[in-house]
Amino acid sequence: MGTDTVRTPPADGAAELKSQQRGWYFYDWACSVYSTSVLTVFLGPYLTSVAESAADADGYVHPLGIPVRAGSFFAYSVSLSVIVAVLVMPLVGAAADRTGRKKPLLAAAAYLGATATTAMFFLDGDRYLLGGALLIVANAAQSVAMMLYNSYLPQIAPPEQRDAVSSRGWAFGYAAGSLVLVVNLVLYTGHDSFGVSESTAVRICLASAGLWWGAFALIPLRRLRDHRSAAREAALPGFRQLAATVRDMRRHPLTLAFLLAYLVYNDGIQTVISQASIYGSEELGLGQSTLIGAILLVQVLAVAGALTMGRLARTYGAKRTILGSLVAWTLTLAAGYFLPAGAPVWFFVLAAGIGLVLGGSQALSRSLFSHLVPPGKEAEYFSAYEMSDRGMSWLGPLLFGLTYQLTGSYRAAIISLVGFFVIGFALLARVPVRRAIEEAGNPVPDRI
Repeated sequence: MGTDTVRTPPADGAAELKSQQRGWYFYDWACSVYSTSVLTVFLGPYLTSVAESAADADGYVHPLGIPVRAGSFFAYSVSLSVIVAVLVMPLVGAAADRTGRKKPLLAAAAYLGATATTAMFFLDGDRYLLGGALLIVANAAQSVAMMLYNSYLPQIAPPEQRDAVSSRGWAFGYAAGSLVLVVNLVLYTGHDSFGVSESTAVRICLASAGLWWGAFALIPLRRLRDHRSAAREAALPGFRQLAATVRDMRRHPLTLAFLLAYLVYNDGIQTVISQASIYGSEELGLGQSTLIGAILLVQVLAVAGALTMGRLARTYGAKRTILGSLVAWTLTLAAGYFLPAGAPVWFFVLAAGIGLVLGGSQALSRSLFSHLVPPGKEAEYFSAYEMSDRGMSWLGPLLFGLTYQLTGSYRAAIISLVGFFVIGFALLARVPVRRAIEEAGNPVPDRI
């Protein structure tokens, strides 16, 4: 299975390696607009309104005959998309490592997601089932593509550069999200002057994210290089490889311990990202323009936050910096419970707190995990990581949706997420990362 292979980036020249790193950054630039404009800002409130227009007198829709409160439909759709991704990612990861051809698989996933997102232009009236189906396809495809994209990190950056490279990738993504949100805000607030309805403006914003994703994905697909190795040639096909990967991961219990911690706290992060606009619109009574402005503030501050936390990691180590960010997440989310309705200023304060820790906590988690992956098994192990990142992030949206369904309160739903950060902190604090890196067979950076 290639566990004795020494992990180093491929023997490309420095200029070629820099070119690949720049191309790698641009996939964050391409796909982050989906996460920002679609998943975080527009689709949640819009799909909820579409579901409400299709609801019965009691406020329920009935997909496949199942009674679902219209306000919970979006959260349940996100949760289902993640379950679909769980079933697909390990097989794609095994195929990528077996063949050494990650780039065609990345292209297929990226353009499937981009196409589904572009098709959201046709989501109008009471077509809530169409919206749910497109969300499931787009979100699952995004998860598969991100798994493949992340698995390039050990190949394009030596250990001492990974925190910085990973942080720059996240910064590129948040910069793109900020740029497109400005354009979205202009279109949405001035839709009358552009001669379109508010609903049409939202659908244009949704579809444009898919076009952006597809257009800029061409850059990393042009610059990244696939590298075959003996470890990949020895991989097993299909479900046999999946079973072998699971068995192999049991031989690295400290890597699994990190994944468990990441699974827990990142579930909270992903749920906040996907449900924040619902909380702002439905519980706090804020308008769409206010929500767009708040998310734009998150994007701008996340660029600075990702780069700043990357620098902090060079001084204090990635693990300590992540732990500090989890404390900040806990305090920020707890404060969100007490936000007064109809007070956008306090919502902007909350958005600022989220923005400062959002990019850095994700970027450093990605780079830290890259040190824990046995050589030659990047895509396989990053499929497990992506399950923790998106693929296992079904519990948070499910808990959020169930809490609202049982209580009718989005405040109760938002406070239910605090436990993810508290438990994640406790689990991560117990992981001896230096020993975990050594046991994975990788060189240990001076500061980790």
